[in-house]
Amino acid sequence: MANEVGRWSFVIGMIVALVLGILSGVGVILGVTALNWLTLLLVVLGLIIGFSNVTKKESTPFLIAAMALLIANTAGLSNINTMIPYLGSILEGIVSYLLVVVAPAALIVAVKAFYEFARA
Repeated sequence: MANEVGRWSFVIGMIVALVLGILSGVGVILGVTALNWLTLLLVVLGLIIGFSNVTKKESTPFLIAAMALLIANTAGLSNINTMIPYLGSILEGIVSYLLVVVAPAALIVAVKAFYEFARA
């Protein structure tokens, strides 16, 4: 059951992050309340993913992927807008909102890994 919840949390989190990233990239402005609730939803989904979806075996690849996503967030993707309008902003928005999901999950996975080191 926990695996199913984690799987659905991941799918929903990715879809919401993708939609929010696209909307922010093309300049659609959501109300502050809606954006706050959606961001909170992404954080909660990230926590669920971290607790239920990432196994001990998957923790290192997951943390490396989270770091790669963090590095991609610093790439200045909006510069692509000079060649293809809105594409860079959309990519930047998607990466930013994906980080809202992945960061809480990475925090949980990292704490679990530290706990395993301390137990050994």
